[in-house]
Amino acid sequence: MTRPPADLVEPGWVAEPLDHNASNAATGGIWRVRRDGRSAVLKIATPPGHHPDPPAHWTAEDDPGHWNYWRREMLAYAEGLAGSVYAGGGIRAPELLELVERADGSVALWLEDVVGRPGPSAEVADLADLARRLGVAHATWLGSLPAVDWLARDWLGDYVRTRPAADRPPWDHPVAVGEWPAELRIRLRDLWARREDYLAAAAELPRTLCHHDVWPMNLVLTASGPVLLDWTALGPGPVGEDAANLILDTFLDGLVPVDRLPAVTSAVVDGYLAGLGDAVDPALVRRAIALTAAVKYCWLGPWMVTHAASANRQATNYDRRDLAGMFAGRAPVLHQIADWAAAAV
Repeated sequence: MTRPPADLVEPGWVAEPLDHNASNAATGGIWRVRRDGRSAVLKIATPPGHHPDPPAHWTAEDDPGHWNYWRREMLAYAEGLAGSVYAGGGIRAPELLELVERADGSVALWLEDVVGRPGPSAEVADLADLARRLGVAHATWLGSLPAVDWLARDWLGDYVRTRPAADRPPWDHPVAVGEWPAELRIRLRDLWARREDYLAAAAELPRTLCHHDVWPMNLVLTASGPVLLDWTALGPGPVGEDAANLILDTFLDGLVPVDRLPAVTSAVVDGYLAGLGDAVDPALVRRAIALTAAVKYCWLGPWMVTHAASANRQATNYDRRDLAGMFAGRAPVLHQIADWAAAAV
């Protein structure tokens, strides 16, 4: 949808579509809307059945504990959690300006258009600071959760178990062979085959309250501190998971030069540990970051080779590189995931 529905935007208002995961049926569109010299962000949350033909792994759900419950972000804003859960670390969410329950069953969220630097422009020091703040916030939620019934029950496990990958991924696809050494392909294959072992190990880690999608596209850097966007996945998760996601997802879509991976890894791990303080043993936290990274992306290698071999291959949501460029650009990140997987269990 290139323009918001007419019941939400009056004639003369200027609406600019914003990048988002268009495959996710729980989101009906996101726009920056300008009127009378002011701007706001409009996001539409859509219930099951609203999207005509969503991918099976991105369907919207009515179950409040489901990883893709379509009303979760609306509730996070309406009940004040989005703005308060990480306040102890100095991280906030955009201000909620208005909620509109629409006749078709969807919900429109009018949100503050946060002024600041976009996340993909973040320097290493910015990401280290965000990680430190996340550590502070996560320390406050260790072993406790807000008393609400709509948090994602097991976001990480449920998400991984719905990721699409063929039973027999074509690891010998020419692009994979050309860009990934045989050892990497074998390690990615084994990681996927042992995914339930990794999930079981991650389930034993200390739990905190995770955002589950901390990456540059959900970050705005402001003079008063970082602002996190997209609170659709809020729920309990292993300590270290958000830090791991921040490290890897900064680079996977080619938004940030991958040669910064070692520096960002070191800075984010150190920052997160500093924020947690003595709340969790540092050695356990380092293992948790490695383990949750392996879990979160165990499906990515199989998906990429299956995607490459598909006759109906479609463009990815954020990565604008051609197929060979995507395989080459993601190779250093996949090497790190494989290394972490080997070290974690």
